Amino acid sequence: MTSTLTTFLSITNNYSKWIELTAADPTVASQTEYYKANIASVTSPDELVNDYKLFSYALTAYGLGDQVYAKALYKQVLSEGADSKSLGAKLGNLGTLELAKTFNFEENGTSTTTSEAVQTGVVDQYIAQKLEEKQGESNEGAQLALYFYRNASKIDSVYDILADKKLLTTVYTALGLSEYTAAMDIDRQAALLTKALDISDFQDPQKLTSFIAKFASLYDAKNNDTASDYVNALFGTSSSSGGVVSIGVDLLSSVQGLSLGGSWR
Repeated sequence: MTSTLTTFLSITNNYSKWIELTAADPTVASQTEYYKANIASVTSPDELVNDYKLFSYALTAYGLGDQVYAKALYKQVLSEGADSKSLGAKLGNLGTLELAKTFNFEENGTSTTTSEAVQTGVVDQYIAQKLEEKQGESNEGAQLALYFYRNASKIDSVYDILADKKLLTTVYTALGLSEYTAAMDIDRQAALLTKALDISDFQDPQKLTSFIAKFASLYDAKNNDTASDYVNALFGTSSSSGGVVSIGVDLLSSVQGLSLGGSWR
C-alpha cells in the first residue's frame, strides 16, 4: 500500500485534477446535478430536510452524511442560525456549525439557498468530501490527512478538535497519544492539547504540512507493517545506520515545498 504521506502529497500537489476526476464519477455527478437543479427552490429548513437527496447532499458536504436520519435535530439546527446561542454552536462540531452558517435560514429567510455559498460552496465541499471518502476505502490515514488539511484553518480552539472525531484521531495520532485518552474528562483532554499544541501553527501551511507528515509516519507505523521503509526514509533511521537519526532531505523538501493546486474552502 502506498504510504499515507505519499498519497497526501500526490493529491494536494495535483488537487484540481483529483477534484475533476471525483466530480466526473457517475454517482457524484448524478447527485451534484440533482442538487444544482433543485436547491434554489428550497425556501425553509422543513423543505430541505424533507428532500432526502438534497438533505443528504448538504450533510455529506460537511462530513455529516451518516446523520441523515436525524431530521428533527438538523431542522432545529437550520432554523436557529449560527450565533453563539444556536444549537449549531452548542453542538460544537465544526461541520454542524459550518452547515448552520451556510444554510442560515434564520438570518436570510427564503433567499438562503440562492447564495453563492449554497449554490457553489456546498458543491465544492461535497466533492472534496467524496474525494476523501474514496481515499479512505484503501487508506484511512490518507482520508484523515486530507480532511485535517482542509479543515485545520477553521480550528479556533482545542474544543473544536475534541468535538470532531476525525480531527481528534489525527491529532492524537500525531502526538503519539493512546486512543484511550479520548475516554478522559473533556476538560482534562483540553488541558492536555492546549499544552501540546499551538493552534496558530495550523494557519501556517508549512507547519501544518509538517504536522500532517508526523501524523502520516506514526499512522503508517501503527497500521501498516510495510511502512518501515517509509518511516526510515522520513527520519533517516535503519538497522544498518545504527539508529542514527537524520531528516531525509528530499522528503523534507517535498513537505516544505507543498503548494495546493486548488481551493480547499
